[in-house]
Amino acid sequence: MPIYNRCSASEYEVVDRWDGGIGWLAHPNETGHRTSHAVVGEDGGVWLIDPIDAPRIDEELSTFGDVRGVIVCSNYHVRGADVFAARYDVPVYCPPWLSRGTSQLDASIEPETNTVGTSGFELRRCRPFPGWSEAIAYRGFDETLYVPDVLGTSRCSPWVKSGLGCTFYAGSHHPRPCSKGCLHNESSSDTAKESLRTPRRL
Repeated sequence: MPIYNRCSASEYEVVDRWDGGIGWLAHPNETGHRTSHAVVGEDGGVWLIDPIDAPRIDEELSTFGDVRGVIVCSNYHVRGADVFAARYDVPVYCPPWLSRGTSQLDASIEPETNTVGTSGFELRRCRPFPGWSEAIAYRGFDETLYVPDVLGTSRCSPWVKSGLGCTFYAGSHHPRPCSKGCLHNESSSDTAKESLRTPRRL
């Protein structure tokens, strides 16, 4: 099985579900496990984070409300942003310092990303080493944290211990434990929460 399956999805698997959203794999059998997320915003609208399209995923999303926007948090996570933005006639939020990501988007890009619409999320730049940038999304009212790449749960990384840790390319640079798309909130495991509370050198 390839690390990333670039073909159109034929199925999807929900890997996380809570009152305010879901996480899904558009290609459940790929090694890379690129996870997409839909999160309910402060006003009840749905916000898609680094999403990959899949058959019938719209039916799943409709149970949470109307889609209000798409958020791209990595140069390498443009994924299905254009597809979802066109389908729902919504803007894409992608920070200008993600230059590779913005250059690949055809959809209307919302320039203001410090606070993303009514999602409640604020985006902060993460630069673990020269040449790499990503946006970490956080909102305080429900303490939801989304980290696209630096923080991961993939067992392929030797730095991931007890379910959470730095991914392979950031592990040698960051002493903090910071799956392609890792969302942590009230639904996260106790082990993951403890890893976030207790930074350590791995």
